Formats: sequence, C-alpha cells, structure tokens
Amino acid sequence: MSNVPHAVDLSVKPDITPFFDPATNTVSYVAKDPGSAACAVIDSVMDIDYASGRIAPTSADTIIRLIADRGWSLEWLIETHVHADHLSAAPYIQSRLGGRIGIGAGIRIVQETFGKIFNEGTEFQRDGSQFDRLFHDGDSYQIGGMTAFAMHTPGHTPACMTHVIGDAAVVGDTLFIPDGGSARADFPGGDARTLYRSIRRVLQLPETTRLLMCHDYGPNGRDIRWETTVAEQRAHNIHARDGITEDQFVMAREARDRTLDMPRLIIPSLQVNMKAGQLPSSDASGRRFLKVPLNVL
Repeated sequence: MSNVPHAVDLSVKPDITPFFDPATNTVSYVAKDPGSAACAVIDSVMDIDYASGRIAPTSADTIIRLIADRGWSLEWLIETHVHADHLSAAPYIQSRLGGRIGIGAGIRIVQETFGKIFNEGTEFQRDGSQFDRLFHDGDSYQIGGMTAFAMHTPGHTPACMTHVIGDAAVVGDTLFIPDGGSARADFPGGDARTLYRSIRRVLQLPETTRLLMCHDYGPNGRDIRWETTVAEQRAHNIHARDGITEDQFVMAREARDRTLDMPRLIIPSLQVNMKAGQLPSSDASGRRFLKVPLNVL
C-alpha cells in the first residue's frame, strides 16, 4: 500500500485484547506493543442506564484492571470517531492510568454540526481542543516502540479514522463482519458514496491484515465476532466485496439506511463524545443534565 508512512512496519503483531459490551454491541480493544509494556485503549465504553440517568464505569474498570494487573503503561486512548451508540470512557480511564486522548481532525466538523443541534452556545469550543491529539490522514504515532498510523475513512461520520497498528487495523464504523456488511451513512455529515471509497481504501491493506470491528450484532443468530481479514472482506462482504460497484453500494446502503431507527443512545452519546467523553458541567446544585432536542434528529 503506497500511502503507508515509511516508519510503519505492517509485520509487527501487536497483542490485541478485545472487550465486548453486550448492552451496546460495542467492541473495545487494548493494543499492546509486543516489544514493551506500552499499550493503547481504543473505543472504550462508559455504561449508562438512560432511563434512570445513571452512569457507571463497570466496563472501563475491567479494562483498567487488565492494564494495571499486567503492569502495562497506557500511552493512548483512541476514539475511531464520535460514537452515537455509547458513551466514551476515555477521560475516566485517563484519570486513572494517564495517556493521551486522540480522534480524527474531522471532529471539528462534527462539533460544529452537533453544537448547533444541541444549542451548546459560544462556550463550547468547536476546534477539537477537548482532545489531546487530532489525527490527520497519514499521521503516525508511537505505542512504545511500535509505530501506528491513522487513515481518514469518512462516510459514517466526517471524523472517522481507521487506526493501523502493525498487522491489525481498527476500522471503527466503516465495515462490519462480512455477513453484516457496512455501517450506516445517514447521520448528519455522513455519505454513502464517501463510505464506499473509504472501505475500498481499507481493503487495499495487505490481505492478511487483521480487521477489528467496532460493532457486531450476530446476524441470523450467529456467535458474536469482532475480527476478520482484508481477504475475507474482499471475498465475502455483502455490501462491499470485490466486484460491487460504487453505485451498487450506494443504492443498497441508502435503501438500508431508510429502514433504520436512530440508535437508542444517540442523544447522550453525541453530547458527551463530541467533548472527548466529558460529562455536561454541573449546575449550581451539583447536578448534571443532558439535552433532548425535539424534532431535529
């Protein structure tokens, strides 16, 4: 693949530990440098009972215990995009283990869009400054002695990035396991044609590259999966395998999107995640509140 940064070695095999959250069908990952104790957490989950307004760090604490028990050093907390189906636990994990929170530079577009939708006011900075690092296409970064890099793969959202870490690529919401196809492209700023081009770019990685999904819903009752390969996707993905044209993909993706309901946790997730996982500020009584915009989404 011609646009891989020179310093990146795609033959490195990071130790990948997945964490599946059944409440949101989200998969979080800890990716560890095989040559040191350094690691990164990708797409962490903060638990929320939306009906009661109660938040708990149960899932995040499981990740924290793994890293602490093994004596690893957390260097990065990566968000592949602004999630609409779960709250990020990045600031909670950072407060206990350190590390830097990173997301794609397209976050600024997302912040501008949803800052208006949620009427955040001028005090809400729309420049991505809530995050420690904004990744641009092709940016590389270190996890210990291992060089990873970010690929801009928009379509689901403008800020979506695929993170290539040795022989593994965390694809966020671009692809699903082949029998699940692809992610929706009907959120504000999403675009099915752009998503197709991003997917094809991911599928130009070496065929043996491990592709790590952000979600799996076990279609047709099969067991939950979160890992596939470029070769498997190119041969079998129901939406984007080799031979499916851009126009065919767009037609199928847009038809599918018209049948989908909004994610159950989209209202709290977007408000929190566009601010790097920070909860709303407390009022004078110490309470925090989320907004519900009516007739907008």
